[in-house]
Amino acid sequence: MGFFEKIREGLKKTRDNISGQITQMVNSFTKIDEELFEELEELLVMGDVGVETAGYITGELRERVKQKGLSDPGLIMDELRDTVAQMLKGDDTLHISTKPSVILVIGVNGVGKTTTIGKLASRLKQEGKSVILGAADTFRAAAIEQLEVWAQRAGVPLIKHGEGADPAAVVFDTISAAKARGCDVVICDTAGRLHNKKNLMDELSKIARIIDRELPGCDKETLLVLDAATGQNAVHQAREFQSAAGITGIVLTKLDGTPKGGVVLPIKRELGLSVKFIGVGEQVDDLQPFDAESFAAALFDMEGRPLEPTEEPQEPAEAFQPEEPEEAPEPEEPEETEETEQSEEPQEPEKKRRFWPFGRG
Repeated sequence: MGFFEKIREGLKKTRDNISGQITQMVNSFTKIDEELFEELEELLVMGDVGVETAGYITGELRERVKQKGLSDPGLIMDELRDTVAQMLKGDDTLHISTKPSVILVIGVNGVGKTTTIGKLASRLKQEGKSVILGAADTFRAAAIEQLEVWAQRAGVPLIKHGEGADPAAVVFDTISAAKARGCDVVICDTAGRLHNKKNLMDELSKIARIIDRELPGCDKETLLVLDAATGQNAVHQAREFQSAAGITGIVLTKLDGTPKGGVVLPIKRELGLSVKFIGVGEQVDDLQPFDAESFAAALFDMEGRPLEPTEEPQEPAEAFQPEEPEEAPEPEEPEETEETEQSEEPQEPEKKRRFWPFGRG
């Protein structure tokens, strides 16, 4: 299975949840109008994109449609894909050019942190780099043993202390071993909880001081592992860790098992954090480097091709123009009759919507 096919298959549940509903909605329209954009925004919110990011995407789409003079709703999916791809672009490269370079991996328990480290070590080794692991998450029960299993699977050495040991001491010993053995990359499993921001900052600051002292000028990445299945909670975790730990990138796991992969968008848009890897399966090679164009194409199931029309061609409608308030004409003076005085203005019936806003029963 090729690179794109892995991502496409891994995003199946998210694609069905977001792209499938949007396509169905768009196909119900015969022209591009404000109602279409309103319903699109509602569907994006329901797809875990978040209110702010959904508003941004629809705003960008309005501008694109206006600039290009589009009127056919069938073209919206192309523009939506391109808008999402453009929004997700950023520094998604892993910076590990120095020898050795250091990768710190953090995240709350249960997000797949240890598994991610093992898969990342295996990927880097396949790329020809020598890797050493440091078991610096010393407070979680069985964390050291789990990392040891993954080190054996990946065929890389592991430096460990006993449970409850000082994490900074483990990092120091791992760096010393890396220098002695001429390793290219040091990967350290660090804080596995977010119980106290001050403790987290103190611990990571101590580790950072050791890295700066022992490897001055080295490339250093601090990757936060998030479980895509937690949806908007993943955004909250990223915000908390970002303020405490100086995150350089995100690893989003378990995308293949959840319809909430749309959370990638607010992580990038609202927090400015680049996703560097995504987990799209259980196998060692299912940790894939993130690519904005491939992700957007897989999310909307388009593989770089425009959508084919599903209905008979219709006469072109007028291009969409944003609604502008018009001055109401001066009302004519009605004749004063007893019937007129008692009449009330007719109430305009409420517009029937195809989708209810998120959170409404």
